[in-house]
Amino acid sequence: MFNRILEIITIEVIVLLTAALPIIELRGAIPVGVAFGMSPIHAALVSFAGSMLPVPFILFLIRPIFNMMKKTDLFKNLIQKLTHKSDQKSHRIKKYGWIGLLIFVAIPLPGTGVWSGSLAAALLDMRFKTAFPAILVGNMIAAVLIMTVSHGIFNYL
Repeated sequence: MFNRILEIITIEVIVLLTAALPIIELRGAIPVGVAFGMSPIHAALVSFAGSMLPVPFILFLIRPIFNMMKKTDLFKNLIQKLTHKSDQKSHRIKKYGWIGLLIFVAIPLPGTGVWSGSLAAALLDMRFKTAFPAILVGNMIAAVLIMTVSHGIFNYL
Protein backbone atom coordinates (compact mmCIF):
# COMPACT_ATOMS: atom_id res chain seq x y z
CA MET A 1 0.00 0.00 0.00
CA PHE A 2 2.71 2.48 1.03
CA ASN A 3 4.81 1.63 -2.04
CA ARG A 4 1.78 2.22 -4.25
CA ILE A 5 1.26 5.66 -2.70
CA LEU A 6 4.92 6.51 -3.31
CA GLU A 7 4.58 5.42 -6.94
CA ILE A 8 1.64 7.77 -7.42
CA ILE A 9 3.28 10.74 -5.75
CA THR A 10 5.79 12.13 -8.18
CA ILE A 11 8.70 14.40 -7.42
CA GLU A 12 6.72 17.25 -8.96
CA VAL A 13 3.87 16.74 -6.49
CA ILE A 14 6.30 16.60 -3.57
CA VAL A 15 7.96 19.84 -4.71
CA LEU A 16 4.60 21.51 -5.42
CA LEU A 17 3.25 20.65 -1.96
CA THR A 18 6.53 21.60 -0.27
CA ALA A 19 6.37 25.01 -1.92
CA ALA A 20 2.82 25.53 -0.64
CA LEU A 21 3.96 25.17 2.98
CA PRO A 22 4.47 28.28 5.11
CA ILE A 23 8.08 29.17 5.92
CA ILE A 24 9.48 26.68 3.35
CA GLU A 25 7.71 28.05 0.26
CA LEU A 26 9.67 28.07 -2.98
CA ARG A 27 12.83 29.10 -1.13
CA GLY A 28 13.07 25.56 0.19
CA ALA A 29 11.20 23.72 -2.56
CA ILE A 30 13.49 24.71 -5.46
CA PRO A 31 16.62 23.22 -3.82
CA VAL A 32 14.57 20.11 -2.92
CA GLY A 33 13.52 19.71 -6.56
CA VAL A 34 17.07 20.19 -7.82
CA ALA A 35 18.36 17.72 -5.22
CA PHE A 36 15.80 15.18 -6.51
CA GLY A 37 17.18 15.60 -10.04
CA MET A 38 14.82 18.17 -11.52
CA SER A 39 16.37 20.85 -13.70
CA PRO A 40 16.56 24.21 -11.90
CA ILE A 41 14.01 25.72 -14.30
CA HIS A 42 11.59 22.81 -13.85
CA ALA A 43 11.99 22.97 -10.05
CA ALA A 44 11.43 26.74 -10.12
CA LEU A 45 8.26 26.49 -12.22
CA VAL A 46 6.73 23.73 -10.10
CA SER A 47 7.74 25.52 -6.89
CA PHE A 48 6.34 28.81 -8.14
CA ALA A 49 2.98 27.17 -8.89
CA GLY A 50 2.90 25.49 -5.49
CA SER A 51 3.82 28.60 -3.56
CA MET A 52 1.05 30.61 -5.24
CA LEU A 53 -1.67 28.08 -4.32
CA PRO A 54 -2.40 29.47 -0.83
CA VAL A 55 -2.29 33.15 -1.82
CA PRO A 56 -5.95 33.67 -2.86
CA PHE A 57 -7.15 31.79 0.20
CA ILE A 58 -5.01 33.90 2.54
CA LEU A 59 -6.02 37.16 0.87
CA PHE A 60 -9.74 36.38 0.99
CA LEU A 61 -10.12 34.28 4.13
CA ILE A 62 -7.50 35.17 6.74
CA ARG A 63 -9.24 38.26 8.10
CA PRO A 64 -12.63 36.53 8.65
CA ILE A 65 -10.86 33.51 10.15
CA PHE A 66 -8.79 35.72 12.48
CA ASN A 67 -11.92 37.63 13.52
CA MET A 68 -13.68 34.38 14.45
CA MET A 69 -10.63 33.06 16.29
CA LYS A 70 -10.17 36.31 18.26
CA LYS A 71 -13.55 35.66 19.87
CA THR A 72 -12.33 32.43 21.47
CA ASP A 73 -10.21 32.25 24.61
CA LEU A 74 -8.15 29.47 23.08
CA PHE A 75 -6.89 31.48 20.07
CA LYS A 76 -7.24 35.10 21.17
CA ASN A 77 -3.60 35.53 22.31
CA LEU A 78 -2.18 33.67 19.31
CA ILE A 79 -4.08 35.86 16.85
CA GLN A 80 -3.00 39.01 18.68
CA LYS A 81 0.65 37.89 18.50
CA LEU A 82 0.39 37.03 14.79
CA THR A 83 -1.33 40.32 14.03
CA HIS A 84 1.28 42.26 16.02
CA LYS A 85 4.16 40.47 14.27
CA SER A 86 2.58 41.16 10.89
CA ASP A 87 2.12 44.83 11.80
CA GLN A 88 5.81 45.09 12.72
CA LYS A 89 6.94 43.61 9.41
CA SER A 90 4.46 45.48 7.25
CA HIS A 91 5.55 49.09 7.85
CA ARG A 92 7.38 49.22 4.51
CA ILE A 93 4.39 47.72 2.76
CA LYS A 94 2.20 50.43 4.31
CA LYS A 95 4.67 53.11 3.24
CA TYR A 96 5.31 51.93 -0.33
CA GLY A 97 2.05 50.11 -1.16
CA TRP A 98 2.10 47.43 -3.84
CA ILE A 99 5.77 48.03 -4.72
CA GLY A 100 6.69 47.52 -1.06
CA LEU A 101 4.70 44.28 -1.07
CA LEU A 102 6.42 43.13 -4.28
CA ILE A 103 9.88 43.80 -2.81
CA PHE A 104 8.94 42.18 0.52
CA VAL A 105 7.90 38.97 -1.25
CA ALA A 106 10.86 39.04 -3.68
CA ILE A 107 13.60 39.23 -1.05
CA PRO A 108 14.46 35.63 -0.15
CA LEU A 109 15.01 36.10 3.58
CA PRO A 110 13.43 34.32 6.54
CA GLY A 111 10.07 35.83 7.40
CA THR A 112 9.41 37.14 3.91
CA GLY A 113 7.58 35.43 1.06
CA VAL A 114 4.08 34.78 -0.16
CA TRP A 115 2.62 33.66 3.16
CA SER A 116 3.91 36.69 5.09
CA GLY A 117 3.20 39.04 2.20
CA SER A 118 -0.34 37.72 1.76
CA LEU A 119 -0.99 37.97 5.49
CA ALA A 120 0.31 41.54 5.61
CA ALA A 121 -1.71 42.52 2.52
CA ALA A 122 -4.88 41.02 3.99
CA LEU A 123 -4.39 42.69 7.36
CA LEU A 124 -3.65 46.01 5.63
CA ASP A 125 -6.88 45.64 3.64
CA MET A 126 -5.09 45.76 0.29
CA ARG A 127 -7.43 44.97 -2.57
CA PHE A 128 -6.96 41.59 -4.24
CA LYS A 129 -6.39 43.17 -7.66
CA THR A 130 -3.49 45.16 -6.15
CA ALA A 131 -2.04 42.56 -3.78
CA PHE A 132 -2.16 39.45 -5.97
CA PRO A 133 -0.12 40.82 -8.91
CA ALA A 134 2.47 42.28 -6.51
CA ILE A 135 2.80 38.93 -4.73
CA LEU A 136 2.93 37.07 -8.07
CA VAL A 137 5.72 39.24 -9.51
CA GLY A 138 7.63 39.30 -6.22
CA ASN A 139 7.43 35.52 -6.09
CA MET A 140 8.69 35.30 -9.70
CA ILE A 141 11.72 37.38 -8.75
CA ALA A 142 12.36 35.20 -5.69
CA ALA A 143 12.06 32.07 -7.86
CA VAL A 144 14.68 33.36 -10.31
CA LEU A 145 17.03 34.31 -7.46
CA ILE A 146 16.68 30.97 -5.67
CA MET A 147 16.88 29.01 -8.94
CA THR A 148 20.11 30.79 -9.85
CA VAL A 149 21.65 30.16 -6.43
CA SER A 150 20.50 26.51 -6.41
CA HIS A 151 21.89 25.95 -9.89
CA GLY A 152 25.24 27.40 -8.87
CA ILE A 153 25.46 25.44 -5.62
CA PHE A 154 24.50 22.11 -7.16
CA ASN A 155 26.91 22.64 -10.07
CA TYR A 156 29.68 23.37 -7.59
CA LEU A 157 28.97 20.20 -5.59
